[in-house]
Amino acid sequence: MSITLAASKKALEGAEAKARELGLNITTAVVDTGGVLVGLSRMDGARWMTVHIAVGKAKGSVAYSKPTSELAERAGRPVFQSLMIHEGMLFAQGAVPIYAAGEVVGACGVSGGNTPQEDEDIAIAGAEAAKA
Repeated sequence: MSITLAASKKALEGAEAKARELGLNITTAVVDTGGVLVGLSRMDGARWMTVHIAVGKAKGSVAYSKPTSELAERAGRPVFQSLMIHEGMLFAQGAVPIYAAGEVVGACGVSGGNTPQEDEDIAIAGAEAAKA
């Protein structure tokens, strides 16, 4: 089972709402269980590179079914470096899995906050909105 387009749109909207609440302009990426992009939103004023960072974080999160904050310490290991180079994954804080019926169906990655914790908080809001 993989995330639907409708659920992806809810995740993007939820993340944007949280970003507006925090006064931030961010990019949010939603990927399916294969790491394929399903939805992307770059808010006005978000920097261009946040697109690539958000997608990379989402890919890393879904690949391991974990928040990237739990994977960041592993980023220096050779296998993780290979995934970063060849698969475009990033293991920096700011992405979380999206669940439906107890299963990972995708991931929400965010870039553009002032801190990694802000990115993660916004990603969590997006993932929660996808469930609604």
